Amino acid sequence: MSPPRTRAARSAPKTYERLKAAWPDATCALNHASPWELLIAVVLSAQTTDIAVNRAMPALMKRYPDARALASASAEDVEPLLRSIGMYRQKSKNIISLAGKVLSEFKGEVPRTAEALITLPGVGRKTANVVLGEAFGIAQGIAVDTHVQRVTQRLGWTRETEPPGIERDLMALLPREEWIMVSHVLIFHGRGICDARVPACDRCPVQDACPNAHHAADVGRKPSRVRSA
Repeated sequence: MSPPRTRAARSAPKTYERLKAAWPDATCALNHASPWELLIAVVLSAQTTDIAVNRAMPALMKRYPDARALASASAEDVEPLLRSIGMYRQKSKNIISLAGKVLSEFKGEVPRTAEALITLPGVGRKTANVVLGEAFGIAQGIAVDTHVQRVTQRLGWTRETEPPGIERDLMALLPREEWIMVSHVLIFHGRGICDARVPACDRCPVQDACPNAHHAADVGRKPSRVRSA
């Protein structure tokens, strides 16, 4: 399925350049000093905030600085270090298993292909794209999180509702040399202006290029869960 053939979609490269100019400081929000630290941080960031992950990472890395150290840990040892983030029990198991596989199959080094990365526990295509782009400068795809999904749907760049389809549309619309940066720019815009509940369309630098400007609140949001009686 190809991207929508609309004015908004055709203008996506120009609109993106305007967004990039509006967010010159856009960068990866997860603190890291190595590909290994980034890999672990991105795995931990699922369904929790980057702030929470950044707070948990120093103690975790001090105790388990590499794959060999973490692979020998027990979940009971790791869980207390991750208790402040969501799903910490499952994530503790995932990163220990991940470390074991990195050690046994990749000689302790973070692999440099998406195909290899997604074989690791807790790693999907989004995580692989972030690690490849941020750690190694490899533009193999575009990381699609909830901010990227919401902003691109509101801007009319995609009609897809799931990350794989959204990623395909963005890769078709935007030049490859921007694939690494585009996620950072859209995430900054999503957090700073294009909020899920209350988008600040009046302050948006690309409102004239957005087909949903001033009525964007119900576009690109996940449906509310209906509680059973």
